[in-house]
Amino acid sequence: MDSEFHILIVDDEPNLRSGLARGLAKVADRIETAGTVNEALDKFDAGDFQLVIADVRMPGDRNGLDLISLVQQKRPGTTTIVITAHGSIETAVEAMRRGAFDFISKPVDLNLIRQQVSRAVDHHRLQYENHALKEKLAAAGEISGIVGNSQAIEELLIQIRQVASTDATVMIQGESGTGKELIARAIHDQSPRSAGPFVPVNLGALPESLLESELFGHERGSFTGASRQKPGCFEQAIGGTLFLDEITEIPAKSQIDLLRVLESQCYTRVGGEVELHSDARIVSATNRDVSTMLAEGTFREDLYYRLNIVPIHVPPLRSRRGDVPLLVEYFLDHFCNRHHRPPRTVDSSAMKLLVNARWPGNVRQLRNVIERVVVTSTTEVISTSDLPTEIRKGDGKPQYAARTLAETTEAAEKSAIEDALAANDHHREQTAKSLGISVRTLHYKMNKYDLH
Repeated sequence: MDSEFHILIVDDEPNLRSGLARGLAKVADRIETAGTVNEALDKFDAGDFQLVIADVRMPGDRNGLDLISLVQQKRPGTTTIVITAHGSIETAVEAMRRGAFDFISKPVDLNLIRQQVSRAVDHHRLQYENHALKEKLAAAGEISGIVGNSQAIEELLIQIRQVASTDATVMIQGESGTGKELIARAIHDQSPRSAGPFVPVNLGALPESLLESELFGHERGSFTGASRQKPGCFEQAIGGTLFLDEITEIPAKSQIDLLRVLESQCYTRVGGEVELHSDARIVSATNRDVSTMLAEGTFREDLYYRLNIVPIHVPPLRSRRGDVPLLVEYFLDHFCNRHHRPPRTVDSSAMKLLVNARWPGNVRQLRNVIERVVVTSTTEVISTSDLPTEIRKGDGKPQYAARTLAETTEAAEKSAIEDALAANDHHREQTAKSLGISVRTLHYKMNKYDLH
């Protein structure tokens, strides 16, 4: 699909043809004219026209309405405008029925037709951008719903493919809403274990009293309310993948129990005596700063190193804004299908606001916004007025400077460590000394910022 806009003007009056061609010269990249339907069809077949303007009354056996029908048969989606001296409701209805974009009555008002052609140009540009987005989406290397063609996403997809073929334990770190469970599912789906179960468990949502039973299962009568034997997540995930979300939320005792299972792959149900074995692959995730928790002693180092064999860091949406149009297109298609809505597109002003929004909730927040817009909008083209208030508050300017204090501090800290490492030829003891921190703390920070 070409981004240029070419117009074919068809009328048996030479003065009208030339007058329209001159009047519309500024809104088109190329204009050609024809005096008959047959001449118009020859030129249409030989060229690439995005708009055909045709008079209804034409010499010969076929009129302008016939031309509109033939144009739509040959190249569906071509925009057409008909001109009629009669301007009857019947003619207008018939023109629209045959696929005309608009109609205008003689005598032709040049200003009016310029407005109509400008609308047709905008319509074409929107179709072109939509088509380009779909092509990018198809070429984005999408895996299990992970959408994007930024360098960060391409590197993430490479990591997923590399680690999926192994049984290595993976820890996924990233802010809330970045799609950590989606990545865990992608690793499972791309792995030899894809035919086995994928068992997600949100450790942060479980009270401590139920955590052991949820992970390892329990025997009948092992505690009040245990009316039957229940397999735990490790048992359910045999032959597949166990996804431990919010891994850093588990209490100290459960950390010890989990470490024992990871080391031996053996466990017993609560109230049981029989030792069970699980070969489940472990993928964990957290949105917290693990290096700080290690330094504070709130998360066990030995458990961390067991879980963090392969670390995967998920970038926040604000660091890959170029992926926003692709994500918008993806979610529009998804939610229009789910909610039985006609296809929607987003105009350039609304897209600019979406691209430059801060998105503290990351992809999850964008997904929710698009679903809300699909459900509540009444037009095919989504404009700024259709967007939620929190998005409209932005002025469309990039919000790169609007970082939290934590983000600003982390950026400065990472830069300082990089500079110190370079100045000390990556000698860790010398680097730690120059920064006024311990080697252990330096090691944590290097892990955090992936500076190895």
